[in-house]
Amino acid sequence: MPTAEERIAELRNIIREADRKYYVLDAPDLTDAQYDKFMAELKQLEAENPALVTADSPTQRVSGTPLQDFPSVRHTTKLLSLDNVFDLEGLRNFDKKIRDVFPEPAYETELKIDGLTVEVVYEDGVMVQASTRGDGVTGEDVTGNVRTIRSIPLRIPTELSRLEVRGEIYMPKDSFLRLNTECEEQGRAPFANPRNAAAGSLRQLNPAITASRDLSAFFYEIQFADGREFASQAEKINFLKQMGLPVNPRNALCRNIEEVWAKQEEFLAVRHDLPYDIDGVVVKLNDVSAQTALGETSRCPRWAIAYKFPAEEAETILEDVTLNVGRTGVIAPTAVLKPVQLAGSVISRATLHNFDYIAMKNLLIGDHVVICKAGDVIPEILRSLPDKRNGSEKAIPIPEHCPTCGSAAVRGNGEAAYRCINPDCPARLRESLRFFTTREAMDIEGMGPAVIDLLLEEKLIAGIADIYTLNMFQLVVLDRMGAKSAQNLLNAIAESKKRDLPRLITALGIRNVGTRTAQELCKHYTTMDSLMSATVEDLQKIGDIGPVVAESIVTFFADEGNRALIGRLKEYGVNMELYQQETLPQLLAGKTFVFTGTLSSMTRQEAGEIVRQLGGKVSSSIGPSVDFLVEGTSAGSKHDKAVTLGISILTEQEFLVMTGKEEAAPAQNEEPEQLPLF
Repeated sequence: MPTAEERIAELRNIIREADRKYYVLDAPDLTDAQYDKFMAELKQLEAENPALVTADSPTQRVSGTPLQDFPSVRHTTKLLSLDNVFDLEGLRNFDKKIRDVFPEPAYETELKIDGLTVEVVYEDGVMVQASTRGDGVTGEDVTGNVRTIRSIPLRIPTELSRLEVRGEIYMPKDSFLRLNTECEEQGRAPFANPRNAAAGSLRQLNPAITASRDLSAFFYEIQFADGREFASQAEKINFLKQMGLPVNPRNALCRNIEEVWAKQEEFLAVRHDLPYDIDGVVVKLNDVSAQTALGETSRCPRWAIAYKFPAEEAETILEDVTLNVGRTGVIAPTAVLKPVQLAGSVISRATLHNFDYIAMKNLLIGDHVVICKAGDVIPEILRSLPDKRNGSEKAIPIPEHCPTCGSAAVRGNGEAAYRCINPDCPARLRESLRFFTTREAMDIEGMGPAVIDLLLEEKLIAGIADIYTLNMFQLVVLDRMGAKSAQNLLNAIAESKKRDLPRLITALGIRNVGTRTAQELCKHYTTMDSLMSATVEDLQKIGDIGPVVAESIVTFFADEGNRALIGRLKEYGVNMELYQQETLPQLLAGKTFVFTGTLSSMTRQEAGEIVRQLGGKVSSSIGPSVDFLVEGTSAGSKHDKAVTLGISILTEQEFLVMTGKEEAAPAQNEEPEQLPLF
């Protein structure tokens, strides 16, 4: 029987290795339930033995009270910036200066991640400090916040007394979209791009808020390693990998500047397929002794350069502004644009976020405007071109009433958004129904926006619970429905009753509660009844739940209408309890998948989550260890490499059948399962 100290050490090693495999290698070997079980045991043992708690324990990632401000940190080694070039000629000029001193230089290339630079310091293998770059000499101490980022280890396997590493904190594109959706639903100003979102998330005075955001990191430089010398930049990168620090897998060694240019073109081609935002390529002389000999200016090293991708912008005309009412009542303005080609697609609409944004951008209907894709994700208006106005332009009015129901439009205290205050607004009801049926919520296949609009128009539903009262007689007479479609929809509705509790909580649309918060709540409340009875004080004892979120939850469940809704859902057989993930069959254990192209029924992130839940692994690149490549539309070059390596290639439909998410097409003499007409 191990002692408490021995078991604590064992659990910490298990959890650290699980974190490394999940966040760094993208190859998890524990289910969420297994991971949570180990973490709970560790917390319990540490609570019983407080003298054994250490700063590098996985339980200490989110701890302490919010800061009043960020203390300053003076870097022991200056964090230099990089000069930029914008074309092949600029790269060749950089190369010529290198070759004047070193005739045959090799270069290490790496993606230029569009995030926030940080320096992390380890002493005797334990993280002791993390700071922003600042002006290169002095930065801000963000140690508490960086500790919450699970891809960054709190302890590394080194005997060096001090190691200082430099990296980039970033927010994945999917996480950026989710965060901005939450911001707009909550009446807060959205972030302009993933870089701003990462910076804003890292510079939160409360580490719990940073922990609730999906941040990650790539490391690319060793500022100082006490007692260790490196011969090349590539050797530094390998050392970072050995330490368990996340390193971008697309780093490459090039023999000359022409190979660098070819690599840049390769990176540019996949730019929009990457799950994170990049804005160029960093080129570094590989030989460290040559780096030292070349030295640096007061601002930049002479041995490195940043090639910046050309800006993807387009000019068009703002033809109109439409108003949409969300499920929380937020009235969101959307720009209607003269269609224009940008970043591989035709853009005819762009987000305007809120009316403060419109005023800040000085926008009028009829303006010539310059647009881009914010973080290569969503179209955004960069600026108007007032010099091109001819006097026919019109101001964009701030709404005084809801465009759907005519109720008053009110701007909340401290909010950027105007809201419809009518809880029975048809637009709010429609958006609530649409959200309830989405994949991240109750996942009712076949009940898309058009079907919901038809059901509302025919007055077959007047609220969420009415979905579960639909029957064949009602559906089969609807336009374009038919018996088979109606039966499939009823089957999907019946299947949705089995969804686990986090999905139901998400689907209810509680203000300030998204998927991640719902999952966190269910680690503490395993039934709907127990959550409904929680107080604000109870909820705030959960690490990631602050007073605003706690108040939203309690307020939601105090509302009689919401309690009646939950009562009806329970009456119709909707699951109100947590299903443990380990009950899922591990159908894909030992199998590795890569996804490419655009999937029609889900995002690639959602597909990856299915693989992980079923015991498989997901990789971002093709290699000998990959078992399956799943191809959507507009698939890239991964197909050819998969063919060369003999990797099995699946369509999206084949993947869904393999994972049990969709049945194979039945034989002609087979009939789908029937539900009662009434």
